[in-house]
Amino acid sequence: MWVIYALLSAIFASLTAIFAKIGVADINSDLATAIRTVIIVIMAWGIVLFRGESKGLQHISKHGLLFLVLSGLATGASWIFYFKALQIGKVSQVAPVDKLSVALTIVLSIVFLHEALTIKTAIGAALIMGGTLVLIL
Repeated sequence: MWVIYALLSAIFASLTAIFAKIGVADINSDLATAIRTVIIVIMAWGIVLFRGESKGLQHISKHGLLFLVLSGLATGASWIFYFKALQIGKVSQVAPVDKLSVALTIVLSIVFLHEALTIKTAIGAALIMGGTLVLIL
């Protein structure tokens, strides 16, 4: 089932890039990011409340909350830079560079989470990096 969710994520991420490029054409990229963020907050909390999942708030540990906050800060920084890049660059170049995050995540998962590096994963990461270079040059 995770593959279906991952494919849906990829489809919506692709649409995000196209819609964002059109959306930032006439406004400041930081303002565009703020507007997008408000929509995401409303959508995420709407889902949580609709499904009755807000009860889980009381069970979040300080450790878990710290890393969720750090993740949120990293996401915010990523979006700010992504929208700025989209505003001044081509989507066909910005999106592949942004997807270098996949290769970087593999490296960071090995360093910080001690995940094993398989030959398949190493080749995949190398292909992502190589493909990105081909697309941006």
